[in-house]
Amino acid sequence: MADNLSHTDSPLRTLPGHAVVRLHGPEATVFAQAQFANDVTALAPGHWQWNTWLTPKGRVIALFALLKLAEDDILLLLLDMPADEFVVQLRRFVFRRKLDITVLLDWQVNGDNSPSQAGGARILTLGEGHELDMGTPALPRRLRLQPLADAAAAEADHDWRRQDLSLGVPRLGPAQRERWTPQQLSLDRLQAFSVKKGCYPGQEIVARTHFLGKAKRGLVLFQSVATIDEDMPVNVGETPVGDIVCVDSSASAALALAVMPREQKLEGLNAGGHDLTALPLLDGLAR
Repeated sequence: MADNLSHTDSPLRTLPGHAVVRLHGPEATVFAQAQFANDVTALAPGHWQWNTWLTPKGRVIALFALLKLAEDDILLLLLDMPADEFVVQLRRFVFRRKLDITVLLDWQVNGDNSPSQAGGARILTLGEGHELDMGTPALPRRLRLQPLADAAAAEADHDWRRQDLSLGVPRLGPAQRERWTPQQLSLDRLQAFSVKKGCYPGQEIVARTHFLGKAKRGLVLFQSVATIDEDMPVNVGETPVGDIVCVDSSASAALALAVMPREQKLEGLNAGGHDLTALPLLDGLAR
């Protein structure tokens, strides 16, 4: 039975860049299982997981939350990739599968730093909308997907992106898509891919990297008091050793996620000549 949304519930803020795509039909789960890197078949209805779509070479096209409402009804919460572009690419692989793939243009994605009643990977259904626990005990966050007709007008929440970076959620702009493997983006921290399920695009690369222990690079969180940009190299002196993947400069100190060699000492580093300070990633957002 769906939960009722309280009329006293405070307005949430809109989350820029987020969009919702629906897979609906008798073969929605089968299709998602064949295309995406995480195990959709093992996910119970009413729960969600982090998931990824990869190129055949094992590079991340998109990171998203997958909500399994039912075996024939799946929602994909895209963090950054334009939904229409994602859907056009994904439809090329439908062939004769019995499902429809649509962008929910009349839906809105909101969030705030209130504790969620959803709890972990469980989806809280609120009328036609759904709420996810996108936080940790140290950083509570709730995220809500709902039709525009049910969503209160709200300002954009620019702190959410900053919190994503602190939690190790890479926000991939166009230049970063199809560039990194899941291991290089440390998506194992989110349990966003599987090395045990059947075939999917890029599975051979992902599994080989995992079982041969060859994941030599991963995400590091940096802070800088100066402005730094996506795609800048991370340097020791003038020698590049890593790459900035995504940045948030909404506060006085910029935060950035960078792909770095795992054995690299995290001292004496700079980007564009600006000193970088390594910070610990916050745990607890795996689902």
